[in-house]
Amino acid sequence: MSTSDAAALLVVDVQEAVLEHAWERDHVIARINHLIERARAEHVSIVWVQHHDEESLARGSAGWAVHGGIDGPRSDEQIVEKTHGDAFEGTELARVLGGLGVGRLVVVGAETDACIRSTIHGAFARGYDVTLVADAHTANDKTAWGAPPVADVVAHLNLCWRFQTGEGKTARVAESVDVDFDQS
Repeated sequence: MSTSDAAALLVVDVQEAVLEHAWERDHVIARINHLIERARAEHVSIVWVQHHDEESLARGSAGWAVHGGIDGPRSDEQIVEKTHGDAFEGTELARVLGGLGVGRLVVVGAETDACIRSTIHGAFARGYDVTLVADAHTANDKTAWGAPPVADVVAHLNLCWRFQTGEGKTARVAESVDVDFDQS
């Protein structure tokens, strides 16, 4: 992990099959796009994470593709593929971030209760400062399996992350309009 103060916008699993029925999808996409636009304008690195599996997210399939409503990725932006919830697990993400001199992550995307939660914890455990963008992550309804409604899942992760602590690193939650890439 870099000890740099440089930030990166980490865009997690904003794929067709993942976002197809996601809670508040259009609003979340609009906020993610706004942050992508700001990051590009401010010359902040954007790193894309794309999940693949043998089912609905088979590499190269329509469901695996970045959602058509999302602006990116561009050819100069890094893409990291993953097969686990934590985007660091078994991937080159730490190496990519190190190459970019990144020590702070601003995290958006899907699924709140799986890949977002796993990735922010994975990043924090590896020494990164992590800002979770409160209104720019989403999930699909899993109430049929006993999970709370998605709004509650999102609110719960936002609440819990506000109180995450660690030696020499910070955990923050910010609304998309309040994200400051200089002070993530």
